[in-house]
Amino acid sequence: MHIGELLMAAVVFFSIITFVKILSSHFLKRKIIKTGHFDRAEILDQNAEIEVKKQVQYDQYPALKWGLVAFFGGLGFIVLEILGAYYPEFKSYRSAMPFGIFFVFTSIGFLVYYLIMSKKVKE
Repeated sequence: MHIGELLMAAVVFFSIITFVKILSSHFLKRKIIKTGHFDRAEILDQNAEIEVKKQVQYDQYPALKWGLVAFFGGLGFIVLEILGAYYPEFKSYRSAMPFGIFFVFTSIGFLVYYLIMSKKVKE
C-alpha cells in the first residue's frame, strides 16, 4: 500500500464523517425548531459558550498534552527502529504497518492526557 492510497482513504473517510455530522446537526436543529424550542437551537452551534467552558477545563495544560504526544510519538519511533533491526520489511515503504504503529503510540499519548485531565476535572 502506497502513502497516496492511505492518504486517499483518510480523506474519503474524513469527508464522509464531516458530511454525516453536518447533516445530522441540520436535521436535529430543524426538529428542535419545529417543536418550538427556538432558544435551545443554539446549543448545536460549535461556538456555543457551553462547549467553550468545557474546552477550557480540559485544555488547561497544553504543554502537558503536546509533551505526552511527543513522548509517545518518539516512543513509537523507537519501537519502529527496534522492529526494523529485526524485521527489514518494516523499513520498506510498501508496508503501512510503521504508520499504524506510530499513530497508535501517538493516540496513546492523547488518551493518557485525557485520563489525567478527566481526573483533574472531577476533583
